[in-house]
This record gives sequence, C-alpha cells and structure tokens, in this order.
Amino acid sequence: MTAQIIDGKSFAESVRARVEKAVARLKAERGPTPALAVVLVGEDPASQVYVASKGKTAKALGVVSIERILPATASQAEVAAVVDELNADPNVHGILIQLPLPKGLDEDAILARVDPAKDVDGFHPQNVAALALGGAGGRAGLIPCTPLGSLMLLKAHLGDLSGKEAVVLGRSRIVGAPMAQLLLRENATVTIAHSRTKDLPEVLRRAEILVAAVGRPEMVKGDWLRPGATVIDVGINRLPPEASGGVSGKTRLVGDVDFASAAQVAGAITPVPGGVGPMTIACLMHNAVVAACRQAGLADPEEFAGLIG
Repeated sequence: MTAQIIDGKSFAESVRARVEKAVARLKAERGPTPALAVVLVGEDPASQVYVASKGKTAKALGVVSIERILPATASQAEVAAVVDELNADPNVHGILIQLPLPKGLDEDAILARVDPAKDVDGFHPQNVAALALGGAGGRAGLIPCTPLGSLMLLKAHLGDLSGKEAVVLGRSRIVGAPMAQLLLRENATVTIAHSRTKDLPEVLRRAEILVAAVGRPEMVKGDWLRPGATVIDVGINRLPPEASGGVSGKTRLVGDVDFASAAQVAGAITPVPGGVGPMTIACLMHNAVVAACRQAGLADPEEFAGLIG
C-alpha cells in the first residue's frame, strides 16, 4: 500500500482564496476591513521569520497587518499595556501573542488578557471553554489554528467523521487537547495518547484517524499504524546535519511520523513540510475575518461555509 498524500499546501491556498474573497466582499459592502495585530516580544529568529510571514500573507489577502514589537527586556506590565491598547482599539479585530515569550514573563496571564473576541489563536480560557462545550448556547468561540487546519484536512479527505476511531498523540493545550475536542464535536470516538500511555503502538494501531502532535521526530513507525489509517502529522522537527541523511551542512524538516515507513501502511498522510504547516497561517487569516465579522454583528462569512461544517 502507498498512502495518498494529503496536500496541505494546496488546500491552504484554497482557504486563502476564500479569505481574500470574503475580505473583498466586506469592503465592497462597507463592512469592517479585518485587521490583525501581532505582538512580538524579543528577537527570537524563528519568531521573527514567522511574524514576517504572517504579515506578508495578511497584506496579500487584504487583511490589515499590525506589528507591535517589544524588546526582550519588556516587563509584564509593558506587555500587558500593549495588549490593553489593542483590546481597546475598535479597528483591531484580531490579536496574536507570538510564542514563546521571553523567560520571566507570565505567558498564561498575557494570553488571558487578550479580549476573547479578538483571540485569533483560540488560547483564551473563554475560547477554550467554548470549544469544550461544543458551542453550546451559541456560536463556538475562536478555534486554535493548527487543530482547525487539521480538521479541515480531515473533513476534506474523509467527509463525515462520525463514529470513526481517532487517536490524538499529544496533549498540549495548543494542539492535542483542542484537536481532541474538535474530533469529539464531529462525533468521532477519541483517545488521547501521550508519553505515559502504556503500549503506545497498540493504542495507535486502533486508530482510523491518527493526529500526531508529540514533538518527537519520526517517533511513530509504520508498523504502529492501522492499515489504511488517515494520518495527520502536526510535528515540525528540524534534524541537525549529522542526522540528515549524510548531506553535509544540511538540516532536514521531519514530522512526528516516520514518513517512509508510514506511507507504506497508511491510506493517506500529510507530508512534512507541505502538510499541516501551511494550514496554520491560512486558518489564522480565517479566524481574523471571522472575528471582524462577529465584532461587527455580522454572520460568519458565507465564503467559509463547508470548510468544517
């Protein structure tokens, strides 16, 4: 068996096209022009690259991009003041705190300070609770971008997830926990596996759907998988030159799944790179537009219909 490749890069392009169309329609109808603010504290090179990529994507889609950059020496009060200012600005619809924050800052307190209506990362306790409650009592809150993108890929490939046995490998609040909640909302039967799960390969072999988000390069081997399983590999791990197939001076990106062996067993799999990664920024733009519409008292954009519903 050779697995079908789930092309996240191509699907992300289709999401971005929907975002661009929704933004253009809002402008034509004199609705809000979505504006996304990113708060970057410090000079972490990877964060700087990621923030620049977000800004470039936003501008290309017609979303206003705002960057608030603070030094690594910024105090808790200084970061909080920037968040408060953005919360109070009616022309800012989405706020993202670029993680990780420098040591000494209370990350939880900063994330909880963001207005939940503008929390495009879906990390505020109110949005976490809304997801756990399945949107009971009204519209669901904003959903974390990587799990949202993973769900879009699953729905596009499999359609109805009801009754399918799913295993989420990893329990982080950024990916694992919200991914499990999203799958439960789709009526899948969900197991969360982690570092202390006994007989992990046997647990994974039950999965019709496996979402791997454990942060360990190539941990999941092909013989851990159920034949024909759909595998969503969230991991992004950079192997050093000495572990990159003998190519001198070259690093290599790999996922949490050993792609070569897994592709011989799985029915479908996301590659790394080119799988879930491109979906994260696309879903960030999706969330920024949804947030702008909701703050203006409008329905969620019609252009997004069918992505997860």
